[in-house]
Amino acid sequence: MATLGQSIRRNAIGLGLFAIVTGGTIALTQQLTQERIAQQAARVEADALFQIIPEKRHDNELLRDTVTLPASNSLNRGQPLTAWVARRGDRPTGLILPVTAPDGYSGNIRLLIGINLKGRVLGVRVTSHRETPGLGDNIETKKSDWIYTFEGRSLGSPEPEQWAVKKDGGVFDQFTGATITPRAVVSTVRDTLVYFREHRQRIREILKQPASPEKEPVTPESLASSSSAQEHS
Repeated sequence: MATLGQSIRRNAIGLGLFAIVTGGTIALTQQLTQERIAQQAARVEADALFQIIPEKRHDNELLRDTVTLPASNSLNRGQPLTAWVARRGDRPTGLILPVTAPDGYSGNIRLLIGINLKGRVLGVRVTSHRETPGLGDNIETKKSDWIYTFEGRSLGSPEPEQWAVKKDGGVFDQFTGATITPRAVVSTVRDTLVYFREHRQRIREILKQPASPEKEPVTPESLASSSSAQEHS
């Protein structure tokens, strides 16, 4: 009996040590993987900024030239918006706002929305989502051209009531088998244009302020971390 008890204890100790080592290895791997994923996501999102406003359309340091815009109840959970500004010389030519569509089929859809000073869309890019592969992921540029349909649009083109998918009486296509995802993106782009129109004068005043050369660049990675913190607060 004593031998059986010792064997059980040895096995229990061995299993305990195995669990500790395995748990530590998994935790370390996860930490290293998350860091690499975050770095890759930051590179992808930074590239998206220059897709929306290419370098030939500005001559400032886009990642470093940021401004804080007024808070909005309809965007960013009521928090102020940190936007990137494109300039030629000292003249602002557009800005890119990081916003979130909270009502995607599988949760939040993070977007970058570029707008010129007349309130016209320069471009839209999806930076992260969890939509259904083969259906909702058509919001990605590598899956379809759908996201390009926003370029050149404004609240007058189409009229505000037509800023919806065709199933809801609007002008934007929905996806076969997936309406919720494009509906969420269309709604958020429209809300961003409404926000710009409502705050246009204040935004113009803010954009007249030159970028501080000592200002640290605001990266998509830091904004994503800030958004995640707000979601869990």
